[in-house]
Amino acid sequence: MFEQMLRHTQLLEIVGDTIRVRAKDVAFGDVALVENVDGETSIARVVELNRDIVSLQVFAGGKGLSTDATVQFLNRPLDVTYSENILGRIFRGSGEPIDGGPDLTGDPKIKAGGPTVNPMMRILASKMIQTNVPMIDLFNCLVESQKIPIFSVAGEPYNELLARIGFQADADIVVFGGLGLIFDDYHFFRTVFEEHGIFHRTVMFVNQASDPIVERMLVPDMALAVAERFAVEKNQRVLVLLTDMTAYADAMKEIGIALERVPATRGYLGDLYTQLARRYEKACDFKGAGSVTILTVTTMPGNDVTHPVPDNTGYITEGQFYLHDGIIDPFGSLSRLKQRVIGKATREDHGQIMNTMIRFYANAQEAEKKEAMAFELSPFDQKCLKFGRLFRERFMDIRVSIPVLEALDLCWKTLAECFEPQELLMKQTLIDKYLPKGESGAKKE
Repeated sequence: MFEQMLRHTQLLEIVGDTIRVRAKDVAFGDVALVENVDGETSIARVVELNRDIVSLQVFAGGKGLSTDATVQFLNRPLDVTYSENILGRIFRGSGEPIDGGPDLTGDPKIKAGGPTVNPMMRILASKMIQTNVPMIDLFNCLVESQKIPIFSVAGEPYNELLARIGFQADADIVVFGGLGLIFDDYHFFRTVFEEHGIFHRTVMFVNQASDPIVERMLVPDMALAVAERFAVEKNQRVLVLLTDMTAYADAMKEIGIALERVPATRGYLGDLYTQLARRYEKACDFKGAGSVTILTVTTMPGNDVTHPVPDNTGYITEGQFYLHDGIIDPFGSLSRLKQRVIGKATREDHGQIMNTMIRFYANAQEAEKKEAMAFELSPFDQKCLKFGRLFRERFMDIRVSIPVLEALDLCWKTLAECFEPQELLMKQTLIDKYLPKGESGAKKE
C-alpha cells in the first residue's frame, strides 16, 4: 500500500522535532511516514502548510534524523481504533496499545478530531451525574453533557479527585486522557481504576512526560472521538477525564515556537481559545442517544486565574471546581447547570439545604475571623464555629464518599446539632419533614 504512494526526498529543514519538505496536494492534519537513511521509520503529522512547504511534527522526535530521509504522505488524518474491544485497554498518544493486550489491527478505525455536533442534534442538559463527592453533588452538581474543569495548582491532589470521580460517578463508560503524565501518575490512575472495578469499562489514552510532545496534542482528540462514538452508536453515558489541559496548551505553545509562529499573551498562540473550545464543545447530550460529559484538570501557574489557560477555559466551560488546600472551595466553585437538576433530579429539599449550608459556612468563617482577632463571640458565633468544624469534617474533604440522599440527611443532622429550628430560616414544611427530632443546637459539645 505504502510503496505505491509518492515519496518526497530531501528534507528542507529539521528544527527540533519538526521537519519541512516541499510537497503538493497535502492536507492539514494528514499522517506521513518518515524513513531515515538507516531504514528506521516513524510517524509524523502535518502541522503547518505554507504554499508547497509542508511542516510535520515527528512522533519519535527529530534526533538522529537526516535531511536525506524520505517522507511518504498517507493522504488521511490520524485515526483511532474503535470497537468494544478497546474497553479495558491502554493506548499511547499515537493510538498504539501499550498494555501488551491482544492485537487490534483488524478492528475498525475512526477519524480523530472532526467538527462538533450540530446544535439541532443536542438536547438541553437535565440529568445529574452522581459522584458521591458531597461538595459536588450537594453544592455544584455535575450534569450530563457538561464541560467543567478542576482549577488547581501543582501539588494539590487534583489527580486523586479526578480518579475518585471517575470510579464513583454513575457513568456507563469512562474515557481517560493523560497529558504529559509522570509514570507515577499514570500508574496511579491505572491501579485505582483496576482496584475499584471499573477498568473493564474504561479506555485510557496516555501521553507520558517522556513521550513525544506531538502525541500530547492528539490524546484529547482520540479520547473524545471514541467517547462520541460510544455515546451515539451504543447509547452510553460517557464521562471523559482529561489531565492536565495546561500541559496540552504548553505543548501547543512549544510546537508554535518551533514553527516560528507569532506568539500572543505570555507566549501562547493566538488561537488558544479556539483550540480549547474545539475540544470542550464535544460535550453533548445527543438526541435519541447517549451523552458525553467532559471533566478536566487545569492547573493555574502561580495560582493565577488570569493565566491564559484558565482564563480562556473559563469563557468556554460551564463553571469550575476550585481545589485548594485539599478541599473543594464552595465559594470559588461554580456549576452553571446545577439549577437544571437541583430539586428536579434530586430531592425537594436540595435547593434549600444547599443555600442554608453555604450561608452558615460563610457565618462560620466570619466567626473564625472574630475569634482570631480576639473579639467577643456571641452564642450564635459559637454555634457557627461548631458548624464550620463539622462542615469541613463531614463534607469538604475530597476523600469523603456519600450518596446524595445520605448527604442531604447528614446536612439536616448537622444543622440540628448546631442550631435551633427557628434559626434555620427555611421553609417550615421542610423543617417538619426532614429535621431530626430530639436534636438541639442549644446543646453544648
